[in-house]
Amino acid sequence: MTPKEPEFTLRLARDEADIRAAQRLRYRVFVDELGGDGALVDHCAGLERDRFDPYFDHLLLIDENRTARPEDNVVGVYRLLPSDRVAEAGQYYSEDEYDLAALRDSGRKLLELGRSCVDRDYRGGTAMFRLWQGLADYVLDRDIEIMFGVASFHGTDVAGLAEPLSLLHHNHLAPPELRVRARAFQRMDIVAPEDIDRVAAMRAVPALIKAYLRLGGFVGEGAFIDHAFNTIDVCLVMDTERMSASARATFTRGRA
Repeated sequence: MTPKEPEFTLRLARDEADIRAAQRLRYRVFVDELGGDGALVDHCAGLERDRFDPYFDHLLLIDENRTARPEDNVVGVYRLLPSDRVAEAGQYYSEDEYDLAALRDSGRKLLELGRSCVDRDYRGGTAMFRLWQGLADYVLDRDIEIMFGVASFHGTDVAGLAEPLSLLHHNHLAPPELRVRARAFQRMDIVAPEDIDRVAAMRAVPALIKAYLRLGGFVGEGAFIDHAFNTIDVCLVMDTERMSASARATFTRGRA
């Protein structure tokens, strides 16, 4: 029997059932695939969750054709926290890893991004692009000026990732007014620029990070080693005013 073509719906989570569906997808990706863990991860129920979930908007990509069980239809997620809601949460998720004073003091409208993932069966197709369309609509509807959030390299072997981390530092470091700094500081300028194999280094950079860089994103100063999640994290910052015309058109699909 020929599999059905995906019938995608893109919307924000409406209730606890929607959030649990997002947490189930996150568990499959971040725990089952990548070996992550955390204090509130529910291994019995298969939920990757934390204390910040109630305060975020959860952007869901749903394939209506995937299964008769609606809770298994979520195939992509993004977690979003606008700055006008951060007081309720007490802090940004990223502040456990990075000093965000440069962004907080800017007086501009911020949006923290996180927990972005796509089901294994939907990678390489249009799923991530559809999530980006939803993110663009969210940003434009709320006049967001700066987006930021941590993104990860799998594993905690700094030496094995020395070249891609160094490439990001030397070529994509945020300007001083946007430069957040890792708290448990892991330097990223490990390899001198002239000694980096640029092709191999960029090949080792995760696709999500490369996508942000293509849109004009920057990285903060220093990386953070997250042993619980088995990752090395960098903080990405994207200023919508600094995006090129072509990048803006890609991100917004030309929407004014």
